[in-house]
Amino acid sequence: MNKKVWGSVAGVVVLLGLATAGLNQHQATHFNRNVTINGVKVGGLTAKQAFNKVQQSSSSQDVYFDGQQIYAGHSVKVGLTNADQSKFKQALAKQKTLIPTSKAQNFAIQGTNFDTSQLAAMQDAVQQAVATYNQGKSASVDAHAELVNGRIKVIKSVQGTALDEQAMLKQFNNRRFNPTIKLTKQVQTPVKADSQTIKTQKQHLEALNKRHVVLKIQDHEVKLGAKDLVTKATYLHGTYQIDTEKAQQAVAKLNHQYATLGKALKFKTHSGQEITLNNQGTYGWALSAHKLKPALQAAFAKDSSKVINAKDYIYGIGYNENGTGYNNTTNNGIGNTYVEVSKAAQHVWWYRDGKVVFEADVVTGTEQGDNATPTGVYYTLYKQRGATLRGLNDDGSKYSSPVAYWVPFTQQGHGFHDASWRGDWSKTAYLAGGSHGCVNMKVGDAGTAFASMDEGEPVVIY
Repeated sequence: MNKKVWGSVAGVVVLLGLATAGLNQHQATHFNRNVTINGVKVGGLTAKQAFNKVQQSSSSQDVYFDGQQIYAGHSVKVGLTNADQSKFKQALAKQKTLIPTSKAQNFAIQGTNFDTSQLAAMQDAVQQAVATYNQGKSASVDAHAELVNGRIKVIKSVQGTALDEQAMLKQFNNRRFNPTIKLTKQVQTPVKADSQTIKTQKQHLEALNKRHVVLKIQDHEVKLGAKDLVTKATYLHGTYQIDTEKAQQAVAKLNHQYATLGKALKFKTHSGQEITLNNQGTYGWALSAHKLKPALQAAFAKDSSKVINAKDYIYGIGYNENGTGYNNTTNNGIGNTYVEVSKAAQHVWWYRDGKVVFEADVVTGTEQGDNATPTGVYYTLYKQRGATLRGLNDDGSKYSSPVAYWVPFTQQGHGFHDASWRGDWSKTAYLAGGSHGCVNMKVGDAGTAFASMDEGEPVVIY
């Protein structure tokens, strides 16, 4: 290429550079064509020129919605002072583009001395207008993702006809310094099924579906996943909403497998015979779905790695509502320290760590009538020295019997105690002449028996 051509190209480049620099300078110092400030056209003006123009304007504070006046205000000046010029420079910088644009933009600039005394009443008028318009209108419904029984689905949005109050108030705030405030309908726009919001929801639900929590039940660690606990879940506004109806079923299954409360437990008697006890006793523990479900839900939502200890969420019945025998993992949940009562043998064995530490003949409740000693697995409620037992005899008369040792195992008044008044200690005494339901002990045996029992200890009666 010869020197003449190179010179021409260089000249064009210089001219383009100068033009670009000039355009950039103009764009940096002048508002774009369709920009307004407080409803006043400032296109083509500098920040100073725009300030001077807007400073001369006033606002009627009249508010119109959909062509109808909804608030009649009294005119006020915009209240601009020299201190507000920086706000115009900020607006200029915010609307700046590399090349001129015809995009319409309005900037709301509040003057330092602007009279805001009508603002609250104007906002109330807007809200009232929206409420009136929305009567009989249908609200838009956002699309949302759901995790249902392990599968994620998206519920589509529904476009309504009601106005979006927040959008209307935002429009009002953008125009409240205009000479006349004219508002247009801002209908509620629902979140669409293909929006980023829904994609985010699905991502969080997918993560939730892969989570699990660990529940420690005695010596066992049970891993529970979404399929075990979550019936339905959503992720809205940055928070999980989890329906844990399934957790109720999970707790029921865990109780069936591990709990002892209300179960017909198998038991090996002193003679080595294995029997099945009835399930009428009060001994045992079970997981409380009422207590455990919120803990599982919270741990699941937080993706907590912390192991949940089931012991904190058990319950029992009777005197101790917190459950009994949770730490007993041997002998089908009864453990190795317990009291064995054989009504047929009219004999009791006290066990400590699997060994008999004491045994004695006793007399239980009269089998005839309503005084029979209940069978099943119970637990000692407490121990008391020097008590007076009171109740009614079969003929309706009252009795009051002082005893040296008293260890109840039901809240209905059944327990172990010495019976100094008893004369018949035969093996058949209980058939027609037994106690009112308690386990009568001889005076010489009661003290040792008392010392051989602890509070909360299982009492097996058969």
